[in-house]
Amino acid sequence: MVQPIKDMVVPESESRAYQYDYKKDFRTALPQIIAVSVKNLLLLSYGMTLGFPTIVIPAVKDPIEGEKLHLQNSEISWISSINLIVVPIGCALSGLLTSPLGRRRAMQVVNVPFFIAWIIFFYSSSTSHLYAGLCLTGLAGGLLEAPVLTYVAEITQPHLRGMLSATSSMCIIIGVFTQFLFGLLFYWRTVALVNIIFTVLAVIALFFVPESPHWLVSRKRHDDARKSLQWLRGWIGPSAVEHELKDIQSLFKKKKASDDTEDTICEKMSMYMKRSFLVPYFLVSYAFFVGHFSGMTTLQTYAVSIFQMLEAPIDKYYATLILGILQILGCGTCVVLVHYTGKRPLTFFSTASAGICCLLVAAYDGYIRTHDVLQPTEVLVVVNTSTALNATVETVMKNPYSWMPTTLLMLLALVTHSGIRLLPWILIGEVFSAKTRAGGAGLASAIGYIFGFLTNKMYISMVDTLSIWGTYGFYGFVCLSGTAVFYFILPETEGKKLHDIENHFAGITRLTNQVHRSQRKSDMEVAKLRELKGTANPTFEGDCTNL
Repeated sequence: MVQPIKDMVVPESESRAYQYDYKKDFRTALPQIIAVSVKNLLLLSYGMTLGFPTIVIPAVKDPIEGEKLHLQNSEISWISSINLIVVPIGCALSGLLTSPLGRRRAMQVVNVPFFIAWIIFFYSSSTSHLYAGLCLTGLAGGLLEAPVLTYVAEITQPHLRGMLSATSSMCIIIGVFTQFLFGLLFYWRTVALVNIIFTVLAVIALFFVPESPHWLVSRKRHDDARKSLQWLRGWIGPSAVEHELKDIQSLFKKKKASDDTEDTICEKMSMYMKRSFLVPYFLVSYAFFVGHFSGMTTLQTYAVSIFQMLEAPIDKYYATLILGILQILGCGTCVVLVHYTGKRPLTFFSTASAGICCLLVAAYDGYIRTHDVLQPTEVLVVVNTSTALNATVETVMKNPYSWMPTTLLMLLALVTHSGIRLLPWILIGEVFSAKTRAGGAGLASAIGYIFGFLTNKMYISMVDTLSIWGTYGFYGFVCLSGTAVFYFILPETEGKKLHDIENHFAGITRLTNQVHRSQRKSDMEVAKLRELKGTANPTFEGDCTNL
């Protein structure tokens, strides 16, 4: 009978060998973290373009002396939405840019319209200048989707892919948050110049990370692909990456025959009509639908008015600031936990919790409408006049339960960003096949932005027609039904190889719901014990496979 691993005594020399394995594991992960962090500079810049209108709108609506721009409400409404309309166009074209240029070079090219847009914002003297800058940022934001998402999927190892992919949304949210902070320190035109610094840094930093080995192999640049893998796997020798390189090469060799025959547009389009594309596209699109109609998209856009409508017990602007901090905390939670729990548990928790929060907000609003809950409260009113500082005590009617919806909406921001808001962006880089990954990423991102536009556009009319309780009741239903649907259609992709994920959606094999991180750790321990034992005992091997 084989002695259990946990009961075996490991000598000090062998213990040092285990310690070395962990050091080697960190060395392997470090270059992947560096490469993804460089890519995240681009997403940080994109997040800044999303937050920039927030500080521009009040500045051009009530301009200071010397400001050239003074916009009306009809013009301001376009400032808050015109970039979202253009983003899907960029998403649809994103794959066309990524395939010929490569992932890294495409990310560098996308920074050019960002740079031009910030210059236009700084020198803008008319409404058309602002519109042009916003259109450029929206187009660039769409164009970056395919290279950014496919780059992460193709350079990272399966056990790191989910965690590193989740950092994308977090960096976008941080980028939005930086604009709130910069707006407190600088005038909006100065902020535009400060933002250029991050755009230039992104272009420069991308020169120091390698191109995707998958793209290099697709261009028959096998030596460059080998060097890229050597860099990405811890600056190791060529022999150490030969096996992974052969896996990538075999992936493209299997489809070489079909590549040679699919020369016409119709034949290329046929790839997007196959099960291997349609099934994951529906999954990602549905994840976007649930994520946007979970109530968080409208809360992020209309936070000030929503907190004012629900009579938040704290200042509505401070409440909005806290909301942004909780979004970042939620993203950080997802980044840390997805590696350990997998995507399915996080998604179930996030959607179910969001549904409960929305239904409770709806129930609160319905209760307030049918019951008189206002209570007299004494407040100190200070009046500063030219002659004296007068203070009087007045009695006003206040709602003692106004903290409840505010707290629930804060929780909504936290739980949605710990799962469902990040899920589709993580899946985009994993679920599509190698031949449709670039195009699929662009098309899926486009439908995501369309859902975002629709939920923001419909919100005001929904509140007018259904009020708060009907609107958030609908959001709650979407989330809870989404939890049930995801249970049946969402496979666990955390730690799985891209080839296995592709076969799952093609109907060839079926993924298990096991997170492969724990299995990988066991396999490493088993391999080490086999090396120490120096044996190929069949019984020993059979027992180890069940660990």
